[in-house]
Amino acid sequence: MIINKDTTITGQRVILIPYKKSHVLKYHEWMKSESLQQLTASEPLSLEEEYEMQKSWLMDENKLTFIILDRQKFEETNNEIESMIGDTNLFFANADDRLCGEAEIMIAEDWARGRKCGWEAMLLMLLYGIDYLGVKQYIVKISYINPASLKMFENMGFVELSRSEVFQEITLTKMVDAMWVTWIKMTLGDFKIINKNSTDS
Repeated sequence: MIINKDTTITGQRVILIPYKKSHVLKYHEWMKSESLQQLTASEPLSLEEEYEMQKSWLMDENKLTFIILDRQKFEETNNEIESMIGDTNLFFANADDRLCGEAEIMIAEDWARGRKCGWEAMLLMLLYGIDYLGVKQYIVKISYINPASLKMFENMGFVELSRSEVFQEITLTKMVDAMWVTWIKMTLGDFKIINKNSTDS
C-alpha cells in the first residue's frame, strides 16, 4: 500500500518498515519452510513470483505490509536484512468495505520467538490501521496447529467468531473502541511513527 511506503514504526522491541525489493530474497528463503507455509496457510512461490508479490503489496490499496526488524539487532548492525525476523500484514477482503481489516503476523526466525516481538509488532500494526486507515473491526484467522498465536490474539481481546474444519482454522474478531485503543497505547508504552516529512508519536 502506497500510504506506508515511507513509514517507519519503532517500538521497544521491534521496528516496522515497508517491504522493499531488497527484502525479497530473505523472505523467499523463509517461505521455503513447510512449517511456516502451514502456519500461515501459504503456498510456495518462485523467487520471480515473490518479487511480483512484493510489487503487488506496494501498489495494492487493499493490502498493507510491514517487515519486522529486531530493534536491538538493527541498532547493533544497522543492517535491515540481518535484523529481519518476520512480517505483519493487513488487508481488506472487501474493497467496498474498508472498515473491517484482516490482520496477520509471522515471526519467521526461531531465535526471535518467545520474546514478545510478535505481540508488539501486531499491536503496532493494529494501531496503525486504526489511526491511518480508519479500521473499525479486525478479524484474524488462526491455524489449528498454531495455539501460541491463538492465545496471543485472545490476550489482545479477540473472541472466536467461527471455525472451519475444511481449512482447519479459527476466525476471531475484535471491534475497535476507545477503551481498546487506550489499552493498546498503554501496553505499547513508548513508540514512534515516522512518515516522510512528518513525525507522529
